[in-house]
Amino acid sequence: MIKKATLALLVIMASLMLNVRISGGCTNFLISRGASADGSVMITYAADSHTLYGELYFWPSQDWPAGSFLDVYEWDTGKFLGKIEQVPHTYSVVGNMNEHQVAISETTYGGREELGSQAGAIMDYGSLMFIALQRSKTAREAIGVMTSLVEKYGYASSGESFSISDRNEVWIMEMIGKGEGNKGAVWVALKVPDGYICGHANQARITTFPLDDQENSLYAKDVISFARGKGWFSGKDRDFSFSDVYAPVDFGAARFSEARVYAGFNKVASGMKKYDDYIQGKVIHGGDNNFALNRMPLWVKPDKPVSVKDVMEMMRDHFQGTPLDMTKDPGMGPFTLPYRWRPMTWTLDSATYVHERAISTQQTGFSFVAQSRNWLPDPIGGILWFGVDDSYSTVYTPMYCGITEIPEAFRVGNGDLLTYSPTAAFWVFNQVSNWAYTRYSDMIPVIRGKQADLEGQFIAFTPAVDQAAKSILQKNGETAARKFLTEYSGNQANGMTAEWKKLYEYLLVKFIDGNVKKEENGQFKRNPYGEPAMPDQPRYPDWWYRIIVDETGNHLKMP
Repeated sequence: MIKKATLALLVIMASLMLNVRISGGCTNFLISRGASADGSVMITYAADSHTLYGELYFWPSQDWPAGSFLDVYEWDTGKFLGKIEQVPHTYSVVGNMNEHQVAISETTYGGREELGSQAGAIMDYGSLMFIALQRSKTAREAIGVMTSLVEKYGYASSGESFSISDRNEVWIMEMIGKGEGNKGAVWVALKVPDGYICGHANQARITTFPLDDQENSLYAKDVISFARGKGWFSGKDRDFSFSDVYAPVDFGAARFSEARVYAGFNKVASGMKKYDDYIQGKVIHGGDNNFALNRMPLWVKPDKPVSVKDVMEMMRDHFQGTPLDMTKDPGMGPFTLPYRWRPMTWTLDSATYVHERAISTQQTGFSFVAQSRNWLPDPIGGILWFGVDDSYSTVYTPMYCGITEIPEAFRVGNGDLLTYSPTAAFWVFNQVSNWAYTRYSDMIPVIRGKQADLEGQFIAFTPAVDQAAKSILQKNGETAARKFLTEYSGNQANGMTAEWKKLYEYLLVKFIDGNVKKEENGQFKRNPYGEPAMPDQPRYPDWWYRIIVDETGNHLKMP
């Protein structure tokens, strides 16, 4: 007979498998210890999807009896794929970070279509990530778990780039299946050099790689020979480029994907202007293998070490100050809106055009900055700075990796994409962002100010919280420390959501009906008789009026 606790756990896990969705349109940055201001390791993730709900997943640590099996469901569809052998013990996982400070994120690049399916394969990319988190104490262990699983059970996804970090190292790994009739995948994993940052955004980025440096370069033994057998490569091994062979870059890959990496790099490193043509889709091919010749580097050295706040800001970008700036064409409307509703490509008069794909986008379910710090005990050292909805207007809230319960604001089951919940952070943040989209230039400064205040407080509190948790751990044990961190993280998440709800109420009153209400001494202004003062009614910009006049001629002109 199944015990109630075990039954409850199974129900929770089944619910997660059936309901969680991860998107193929995502952005990652990887920060090595030497590139961070405090010596931490960081990775980021924006899970962008029009069908993804922003919530925070949780798996408790657990011991499993001998002979146990794990049911694997495809992460994107909920389809049952098969069973794999369970390990004796699994670690607790909060979102994309486990209790040992290992974090994993991904972006889908697809790659060669003929490699995109593999009959009978069990391991899809989402399951790979979360199973590896439950089984790994280091990034290297996670790479070993993921690659051994696909070798044994087959790979059930198209091409993926993974960011894998721990308290000391951060790796980028790129993987693609072998297609029908072949089991498993080919892959390459490279450690980001200390002092550098890396990034990927739905395009494979590893080109050539060291063949004899296992400290920094790991790869499938047949990654080159498999391509030779397919007739896709005939040069020398040292010239083999994983990306150029398995996922060649083209206009779309450069403009919609690589451009996001450029944008993040551009925020922290000088010298990116030389790639302006490339990120506009002007890819130059040549050489013996006809590889792309003008690609960006896989990693860059920031001008100065970056803080966790700097990394948060890397995830907030609309191509400002670049050739793809989304506030420099009429599509922004009269209120400088740096968003374009989908579809991303569109046709007019037999010509096809594009909308830019920025890091910050309206359809983000959730995003995070995972921070691992080797000078603290694991349950305290790892922080998943977690936010929901549009990364530009989200608030990254500290969820310590040692917590044992998810706060109500982020909890799975508190609403979904088709069910509104007033206590779910996802819905509260969408109220603010979607209202702001109507008068963006006026509302976003207010939103960003509140965002900066809250994140600034969280960052300022962190050293004291770390020390308190460490003291509790030393005096009362790990269980007590985890309880303290769970309460702290929960209070911050729920309190932040309440603050954001107040922000929505303020913005609704302030900007309703196209008016802008006056304020005085922090209060909405009233006339001498106690009635609301006449609001301001700012005019549209001149360039917008000119478009109207050009389109209507004298139709609207007064005599």
